Amino acid sequence: MGWTWKEEHLDLILVPSGLSIMCTYHLFLLYRYLRHPQLTAIGYENNNKNGWVRKMLLIEPKERGLALSVLSGQLSASTSLSSISLVLCSLIGAVLSNSSGNFFTDRFILGDTSQSTSSIKYIMIISCFLLAFVCFVQTTRHFVHAGFLISMPAGDVPVECIQKAVIRGSNFWAAGLGALYFATTLLLWIFGPIPMFIGAVALVMILHFLDINKEPMIGYGSKSGNGVLKKIQQDVNSVVGGFEHNGRK
Repeated sequence: MGWTWKEEHLDLILVPSGLSIMCTYHLFLLYRYLRHPQLTAIGYENNNKNGWVRKMLLIEPKERGLALSVLSGQLSASTSLSSISLVLCSLIGAVLSNSSGNFFTDRFILGDTSQSTSSIKYIMIISCFLLAFVCFVQTTRHFVHAGFLISMPAGDVPVECIQKAVIRGSNFWAAGLGALYFATTLLLWIFGPIPMFIGAVALVMILHFLDINKEPMIGYGSKSGNGVLKKIQQDVNSVVGGFEHNGRK
């Protein structure tokens, strides 16, 4: 008997292709972040956060309310996304446990509509949302730790410890967003392998535009910056000295 084409074969071709595109892009992004962080938006943002920590530690501990407010905003965002991820896991689990024949799935989707394939779809979506939940919980953990450290008296905590906590929280935040991107692509698989594949390609194109960085890294606390400050101070001193000299006359 010869081989015959069936609609179910679309899932075997398009779904692995879409997932491969997503995985390849994220592995490429991870490689660029580890080897050339200045070329990624994540590396650029982490560089700014390192500079932010150094500048915040120049302020007296009792006046660091602004720094704690910034961390509190990040904590609120990570807590909200972790709650949303957990709620979506519960909803999808309820749909999976009560799933039966669906008129929309059986009649209007071009692809495999069997019960086993539907179960695989929902299990993969739940796995992505659970991974996002774990990442956002870790984000909250590290930013809470950074809040404790940054409120300590000046000089008691090394700058590197606070920077490490902030950067780890930011990296878990990026990983949680990546898990949500995968979950979004898999949600399109519910409507068939063709929307899933198109969504994966479109999402990778959008993410590539958002994750690339073309701006030069800002050198916080560099010698050039200190030289500018010294020059301004010298100009101010010269002006003040001129006023004092004229006043004595």
